[in-house]
Amino acid sequence: MRTAILGVGRMGRRHIQVVRELGYELVGVYDISETSLDLARAEHALADHQLFTELDRLYAVAKPQLVIVATTADFHCELTCMAAERGARYVLVEKPMAVSLEQCDRMIEACRQSGAKLSVNHQMRFMAQYTEPKRLFGTDAYGDFSSMTVVAGNIGFSMNGSHYFEAFRFLAGEPVVEIAAWFSPELIPNPRGARFQDRAGSLRAVTANGKRLYMEIGADQGHGMQAIYACRRGMVIVDEVTRELYTTERLPENRELPTTRAGSPGVNNRRTIPFCGVIETTADVIRAMVSGDNDVTGEHGRSAVEVLVAAYHAAETGRSVKLGAILNRSTLFPWA
Repeated sequence: MRTAILGVGRMGRRHIQVVRELGYELVGVYDISETSLDLARAEHALADHQLFTELDRLYAVAKPQLVIVATTADFHCELTCMAAERGARYVLVEKPMAVSLEQCDRMIEACRQSGAKLSVNHQMRFMAQYTEPKRLFGTDAYGDFSSMTVVAGNIGFSMNGSHYFEAFRFLAGEPVVEIAAWFSPELIPNPRGARFQDRAGSLRAVTANGKRLYMEIGADQGHGMQAIYACRRGMVIVDEVTRELYTTERLPENRELPTTRAGSPGVNNRRTIPFCGVIETTADVIRAMVSGDNDVTGEHGRSAVEVLVAAYHAAETGRSVKLGAILNRSTLFPWA
């Protein structure tokens, strides 16, 4: 697979490792910054013919089949649409997918028209901290999945929250339809530049069947990342820093007791789940895109952006927002 990477900042350089993990041919890396290209060359022993500062030349010379867009989010739409128009068969774009819903729609349509497959690098469905809880949902011991609660430090709704929006959609098996949000007054500084901003705060999202996502990532919180999954008959708690997984479930003879009997005797277990690195799981995202099996589609990426846009609207108006009802598709957000 002839592969090009657009943007070789920190994440773009990781994608060089991903391409090598997959055994694909790296035919070019592009960046407007000579400094970034020099760093990529030094870190990964790239040859001069693999380095490009002009996109026209990259497409003419390298002719990539797979294009990985690893720039900041404000360039995702332009570069994705160009890749589709220039004949790429596959396009992987970093998250958040874009900085407006209109841009997401334009990217999806450009790939549809060209026949390119579009995927967004939300890797959670390949990570054990999400697949292990999902394996328990719906079993006799745990019953139906009801809610996911994320309590963490100041991780940002666009930078990390967008990952959790996609994880929740994947775990719930359905999209969010309504959201309420409250933002901390502070803006989160972004190392990628002063023009980028993110928000901290609290959020509640609900699906059509009443499954709920709660997030508490206030600006006054500075340590840890934990996710709690509640089902009718049990709970799963994951420390996403230490990878410790704790499960508690009702005894078999107590499973049909009313939900008001929350303190009935149970069975508790604790274990450490396997480490899932960003290189391996990004490779999984690309394999899924190419095979069409369990792939993270452009529509999935758009769904995460729609929740993010709705959160901004809900926080601004002080009201819960039904997705798709009053969202401004063209509003541009300062996400990195």
